Amino acid sequence: MKIRIAVAADQFIWDEYVDGHKDASPYHRFAWALSVQQAYQHQNVSLIAFDDDEIVGVLPCIKMQKPFAKVNYCALPFCDLGFALGNNADIVEALQTEALTLLQNAKGTNFDYRDTATATESTELAGKKVRMVLPLPGSAETLLAGFKSKLRSQIRKAEKNGLNFELANSQKHIDDFYQIFAINMRKLGSPVHSKKWFETLFNNYAKHIVLSVVYKDQVPVGAGVVLLNGTKAVIPWASTVAQYNKLAPNMLLYWSLLEHVSEHGCTEFDFGRSTYNEGTYKFKRQWGAEPVPLAWSNLVADQATIAENTSNKPSQIRSLVEKIWAKLPLGVTTTLGPKIRKHISL
Repeated sequence: MKIRIAVAADQFIWDEYVDGHKDASPYHRFAWALSVQQAYQHQNVSLIAFDDDEIVGVLPCIKMQKPFAKVNYCALPFCDLGFALGNNADIVEALQTEALTLLQNAKGTNFDYRDTATATESTELAGKKVRMVLPLPGSAETLLAGFKSKLRSQIRKAEKNGLNFELANSQKHIDDFYQIFAINMRKLGSPVHSKKWFETLFNNYAKHIVLSVVYKDQVPVGAGVVLLNGTKAVIPWASTVAQYNKLAPNMLLYWSLLEHVSEHGCTEFDFGRSTYNEGTYKFKRQWGAEPVPLAWSNLVADQATIAENTSNKPSQIRSLVEKIWAKLPLGVTTTLGPKIRKHISL
């Protein structure tokens, strides 16, 4: 078996392998690591394994280095998942070992490895980070019929309130999404991704990315991005405009995307990361999504643990910075934010 760093010319065979692997997520597509490299100039050190001329495994990975700091590896930054895929456990282990060797040669000390775990008893998940995953029945009609009446009425409420949605990946729709997203990130006191990051994703994912924008009288009031791989879909980002939330734009937004992926052959919808039994968890749970634990580790320390929620215990300094950031002009946060955000792996 031969393992080497993947190059741009490997994209087709990489994605062909990822398409056929049962454990692959949309983040495993070559487009994610490529976009990180192109948008933020972090080196793509993803590994690809061959047995003779046949690809038998991949490990998407990014070399991240803050100014004046040691090298970190991350599989993968800016998302929940990024573990190795292989034809068997020995190949996965070999990919991990090779990545650790490269990290050691670069004098790095940390390898953020984001895997998923088998569901455990609910009592073990308190305070933990989980993915919220919804099995899809094969058609939007069947999915809608399976929702509780309250949920269906909330979707209809949005439509009765004069909201409509558009599924399109044009620059105009990306701009509308980014406007909503940037305002919400500032409100949260969090540095925002660059618009270039999203434009690069849309360019590289091509037909494997979907954008829905919800409008009220041509004003964008909600938007969300879904990534696709095989029969799996995941929603990394969704935002609504707070002053319009009483019109239920989030319900129409999520339904528009669920309807679309259901009608295009998807059998699984990943609502993304939440803290077990807290606010966003409950929102996703109402759609029928079930929790799947996230198992994150530092491969250098070889200590895999179920990811815990630490956001509810911020330091005083962090809280102060967030309050100040939330009051800055939007133009300032969209200019400075990406310069900071590129170094925050989550």
